[in-house]
Amino acid sequence: MRGEARSFAAARGSRAADTDRWLKDLFRTAGDGAGTALMAVGSLGRRELAPGSDLDLVLLHEGRDDIASIADRVWYPVWDSGVGLDHSVRTVDEAVRVARDDLKAVLGLIQARHVAGDPELTKKAREAVLAEWRADSRRRLAELRVAADRRAESSGEVAFLLEPDLKDGRGGLRDLQAMQAVAAAWVASAPGPRAREAYEFILDVRHALHVVTGRGADRLVLQEQDAVAGLLGLLDAEALMRRLAEAGRTIAHAFDVTWRAVDRLVSGPSPRGRRPLADGVVEHGGEVVLARGADPRKDPVLVLRVAAAAAGSGLPLAPATVTVLAAQSAPMPVPWPEEARDALVSVLGAGRAAVPVWEELDQAGILVKLLPDWERVRHRPQRNPIHRFTVDRHLVETAANAAAHTREVSRPDLLLISALLHDIGKGWPGDHSATGEVVVRDIGARIGLPARDVEILATVVRHHLLLPETATRRDLDDPVTIEKVAGTVGSREVLDLLAALASADGHATGPAAWNSWKAGLVADLVRRVRSALSGSPPPKPPSLSEAQVALARHGGGAVRVHGGAVTVVAPDRPGLLWSAAGVLAAHRLVVRSASSAAAGATAVIEFAVIPEYGSPPDPATLEADLRLVLAGRLDIEQRLARRTRSVRPARVPVAPPRVTLVDDASATATVVEVRAHDRPGLLWRIGRAFGECGLDVRAARVETLGAEAVDVFYVVDRAGRPLSDGAQRTQVRDLVLAALR
Repeated sequence: MRGEARSFAAARGSRAADTDRWLKDLFRTAGDGAGTALMAVGSLGRRELAPGSDLDLVLLHEGRDDIASIADRVWYPVWDSGVGLDHSVRTVDEAVRVARDDLKAVLGLIQARHVAGDPELTKKAREAVLAEWRADSRRRLAELRVAADRRAESSGEVAFLLEPDLKDGRGGLRDLQAMQAVAAAWVASAPGPRAREAYEFILDVRHALHVVTGRGADRLVLQEQDAVAGLLGLLDAEALMRRLAEAGRTIAHAFDVTWRAVDRLVSGPSPRGRRPLADGVVEHGGEVVLARGADPRKDPVLVLRVAAAAAGSGLPLAPATVTVLAAQSAPMPVPWPEEARDALVSVLGAGRAAVPVWEELDQAGILVKLLPDWERVRHRPQRNPIHRFTVDRHLVETAANAAAHTREVSRPDLLLISALLHDIGKGWPGDHSATGEVVVRDIGARIGLPARDVEILATVVRHHLLLPETATRRDLDDPVTIEKVAGTVGSREVLDLLAALASADGHATGPAAWNSWKAGLVADLVRRVRSALSGSPPPKPPSLSEAQVALARHGGGAVRVHGGAVTVVAPDRPGLLWSAAGVLAAHRLVVRSASSAAAGATAVIEFAVIPEYGSPPDPATLEADLRLVLAGRLDIEQRLARRTRSVRPARVPVAPPRVTLVDDASATATVVEVRAHDRPGLLWRIGRAFGECGLDVRAARVETLGAEAVDVFYVVDRAGRPLSDGAQRTQVRDLVLAALR
């Protein structure tokens, strides 16, 4: 294959050389050449002349009266030969004026090459155009970026389209040429060797396409792909498209890095210093970098913590940081520690902001080290008009979509992981759902999921097509249809995961795979199956463990801090849970989980916490503040207000919070489920809203999965009864929602 590629590159160079000689001969016969020069721009100027390429020529002169007749004696033979020609006649001053306002013209002129005539005239024109390009780089580069964005919007991405546009698509030939123009402005470095190699491969594909079609085509359509692959010495169209996807992604990634450098130069140095984002991770100059002293060789989770910080803040990873992480990160222990799994979920839970972060990790080769099975789907094309993306990008897009559905399921972490892995079986022969089930069992164990969670993950991946296929292919009025689906999913938990995944998967696939009609059918099926599953006993309110009961026997007022575990035992009273949570938030502690239950008149609250960044607070100081708040001698609201002012709001869009009153989950209390993006003091805000409604929290289960808070409260009114009044229920929902915004 490399021999074929070299022959195509040599053919382009040879054709350019032959064309140069021909044009020199034409120019010599056209006149005496004094005060004139012939310049090549475009593909001939770059010596990239493919079989179907046009000739782009500029005839320069110093004001000769007979320039029109000279031009005719050059242009007419070219036209007569049948070669396409784009031509112009300019003085140097005219060339500079045209370049000043015409982006296409200036891009050609800054890469122009002398062919015939007076070389000093060509040099003078190029230097004048380059000088203006550099002097006006702020305006011109902004114009260049707008043009690139418009191309990408209209032509899509080379890496992921079924029939990519090799020239104008994102990650195509014009993007690398735009990077060369940026380098000519002395704003960023020229494209590196990986981007250049990718560019040469796309040139080879375009060259082969011209040979196959016999014309200057730029779009690689399905019916030509096998023939093009054969000319390039590749096995088949799938091998071709996989290589092309890799090349397109390489150029697109380099393009993004280049424009970040442009943005930094245009906006000037950041006035802010280093701002902590997570343990070992800081923001500096608008990018995510390693903190001083952070060592990926000693901290294998650091790479995922960096990624989670970047995705959660909507900031790019600094290229140098990615290089260090790729080269120095210690191997991740297997099974993964909980912190690593939680960071992975946080990355995916950032939604659209996760996509560029994931791409950075993939381009650096980090992903396949963390998840070796990813290699099997990496760049894998899907030669099916229904699909917009390669398998790997489809999985990332599905996970990004799934982040908008995390409020709808009991386990958002499993939703996000299953979205990322639902088509992982496409890297193996056979039914991808069946092979995917086998693969995710291994991956689930690798990332440290408990056995029950691995079973749920495997079930969801095995049956991720169950709902859309049943909804569109079976009679939903037939009881057997509903019974079979209910028997397959087994629980409402799995049903809700499958429903959310169906929507995320469908939207990531394309409009042909998901529309309002199919969404309506799936929603109807889910409603019917949920009804069939409702015969199972409702979940019981959480109760105290034996260890908690034993601790409660010793009376109230005790506070224990041991590592990441904080236990509070105190006389039961309204507001105890969220007052304690407020103290933890004021001490920069993130509540990962909390449980609250009562033993007689004594309440026992167990918190699992981690510091937002850096070292944990002094346990003695934390215990002292907890005792002060229990005694009513600490204004926690004022403390939290100061903390809130120091925290920057999330830069990435997050799904709106959701508050649900679950009617059939308890006979003795009203169960309130709160879903929201986690932030400091969240639990305290929710609890204060309950207090304003005159409610008491009998028990609570609080959990943070990635960046998603999943909080369940068993509440009663002042008389100790569940909420039955409609107005009061509405008030509870409204006040809690207001506290979350």
